[in-house]
Amino acid sequence: MDTLTNGQFNELRGLLRGELLEANSAGYDEARTVWNAMIDRRPAAIVRCAGTADVRASLAYARDHQLRLAVRGGGHNIAGSALCDDGLVIDLSRMRSVYVDPERRRAWVEGGAILRDFDHEAQAYGLATPLGINSTTGVAGLTLGGGFGWLSRTLGLAADNLLSAEMITADAQRRQVSATDDPDLFWAIRGGGGNFGVVTRFEFALHPVGPQITAGLIVYPFAQAREVLQQYRDAVASMAPDLTVWAVLRKAPPLPFLAPQAHGQDALVLPVFSPAQGQAVDAAIARIARLGEPLGMHVGPMPYKAWQQIFDPMLTPGARNYWKSHNFTHLSDEAIDVVVRYAGNLPTSQCEIFLGLLGGQAGAPSPQATAYPHRNALYVMNVHTRWEDPADDERCIAWARSFFADAAPYASGGVYVNFMPQDEGERSFDAYGANYARLAQIKATYDPDNLFHTNQNIRPASATAAAG
Repeated sequence: MDTLTNGQFNELRGLLRGELLEANSAGYDEARTVWNAMIDRRPAAIVRCAGTADVRASLAYARDHQLRLAVRGGGHNIAGSALCDDGLVIDLSRMRSVYVDPERRRAWVEGGAILRDFDHEAQAYGLATPLGINSTTGVAGLTLGGGFGWLSRTLGLAADNLLSAEMITADAQRRQVSATDDPDLFWAIRGGGGNFGVVTRFEFALHPVGPQITAGLIVYPFAQAREVLQQYRDAVASMAPDLTVWAVLRKAPPLPFLAPQAHGQDALVLPVFSPAQGQAVDAAIARIARLGEPLGMHVGPMPYKAWQQIFDPMLTPGARNYWKSHNFTHLSDEAIDVVVRYAGNLPTSQCEIFLGLLGGQAGAPSPQATAYPHRNALYVMNVHTRWEDPADDERCIAWARSFFADAAPYASGGVYVNFMPQDEGERSFDAYGANYARLAQIKATYDPDNLFHTNQNIRPASATAAAG
């Protein structure tokens, strides 16, 4: 059953402290709106949870009444896994508290918090943990998928810095998981996505970062893109782990340090970041700038919080988005040729191709240390197709898929689960790699009926075996 009768709706409402919304409720359309405007789903009911008790009650109700179930944290996932048609949505967006213990360097973060919430509290003490690159991203979804960003080369993934978690599993029981309590489940949630339960609170390790860091942008003309990318690739081998340089190919934004005639033109942008300051960092960045002849650059000290929000204007909600992603262990000349060819033919001015540099501490653990397996991925490439008009859907999606296919021969075959769109369920094995079998066994233990399936799904081991 995927709908609620009036009696059932009222029964569920009586179990909650938070708000229960149905299709005719004020605020329903706002509550079913997520970051990616291509996602248009109509749940039968949305529970805006006020606390863990609401999560338990909602989950138990969905299970007992055989309702389709989805879980919303920040609502930023490209595939729209925060929502389901008909069914019930457990919405954590009002559970956003962040508590920081600066002496112990620990942070406790509720499941609805976004990166901006976390950074605001932790940076009050000059502390941080590795998160993503857009401050409206949900901490929960980012971490459960592995989670990488500007600090990952220096401090590892978000999942590597997770010390424990409070979660509600499919039996509606609260579990405190860590390396010593339910260690298999703790292993699984560090990269296995939302397949194992609803995480209501995360405990992270914190590290001294900021308030001032070194960061900025170096912009090259598109005509130099191939040569600069080749030299960039060669420079990565000797790059210190406290320096992160990504490569982004897109139309140049109207940055104040660029000449007006460069605005809107194809360009190669190298965002650079280091949590450190001083002559060594400045010298390393100067070497990056000499990879070509920049149109302009603006790099220097700035607040860490400001850098964490600097790309927000290009990632605002309300646009239509479609992503395709590959991992690369090496960036071959052939791969660079594909990137440059497609970057010269972007379907809209909002589209971009980026190569996120990992390595360093992100690649230090073994592939089996956490559920996230792609420790050998040096670059994560995301084809970020973005547009406004639904009439452009077919053209933009076709461009992304064509690029994906042409780049595939040079990629590793792996993929970062958080970058997979809704039509890529068949790539779950690519996302979890050699860890899939263990994840399926853990799924069979904690969610044998696959209650948590509106995601990039890991099927319980028995179901996997039956399907094979």
